[in-house]
Amino acid sequence: MRLVTFAVGKKISIGVYDAEKGWIVDLVKAARAPADMIDFIALGKKGLALARAALKKAPKAARVPIKKARLLAPIPRPRRNIFCVGLNYQDHVREFQKSGFDQSGKSNAPEYPIFFTKMPTSVSGPGAVIPAHLDPTHSVDYEVELTVVIGRGGRDVKKADAFKHIYGYTIINDVTSRIQQKQYGQWFLGKSLDGFCPMGPWLVTADEIKDVTKLKLETRVNGELRQSNVVGDLLFDIPTLVETLAAGRTIEPGDLIATGTPIGVGIGFKPPKFLKKGDVVTLTIDDLGTLENKVG
Repeated sequence: MRLVTFAVGKKISIGVYDAEKGWIVDLVKAARAPADMIDFIALGKKGLALARAALKKAPKAARVPIKKARLLAPIPRPRRNIFCVGLNYQDHVREFQKSGFDQSGKSNAPEYPIFFTKMPTSVSGPGAVIPAHLDPTHSVDYEVELTVVIGRGGRDVKKADAFKHIYGYTIINDVTSRIQQKQYGQWFLGKSLDGFCPMGPWLVTADEIKDVTKLKLETRVNGELRQSNVVGDLLFDIPTLVETLAAGRTIEPGDLIATGTPIGVGIGFKPPKFLKKGDVVTLTIDDLGTLENKVG
């Protein structure tokens, strides 16, 4: 299922997008579901059963034509920082190390996953403007990332059990101020500016994805293909990331893990191709849809 957070006027709700019929089934109206996506995720299998039943027998009052709705990020306000993984595709490792923006001094791929976070206030939705004007260094870059949505919480989760804790997947654009990333010697500040985490267009439940490793990621800027790779090329696969994050740490329903970006980011070009006002950034991941945002 494609779960969405959407607005009609000033009213915000959650729903299931029925692509064949072209409407969203409002789960608050159709199934008395909570209006917050994280609260719905926490319902687990019970919530999914409610959503499936609502899809089959949605009353007319609960059907919202997609054209009349404004899609927000599926989780508009995460309750914790977004967990992100850096340097998780081999070709991007080389690209980053050759760019002049790498301050690590390393020449090889990382031995262990590199985690950093983005603030909840960085999240924006499909169609939202990327506020590049907030970056005084004018070095805004894009990064397409498959993002894991945690469903079942826990601690000390092992690789073999990792997928039991995954609720679904979405797309994140890990927008970055490259000069801030470089000058501070860490990644949190340059990646946490307001609006620097477009997310969406929806949350696709895990049962819809047969083999996540085969999904292709692509980025286009003004129609020009910049990034193209498959999830199977991750240096550290999804079970490894879940196990690493949950080792001695509790993961919770609604937590987000952005798994890393492939080669083709702006700093990989000479000179770098930073985003500028008016650019349109289009991210596509197989089976997850397309996330598009304009730069402002």
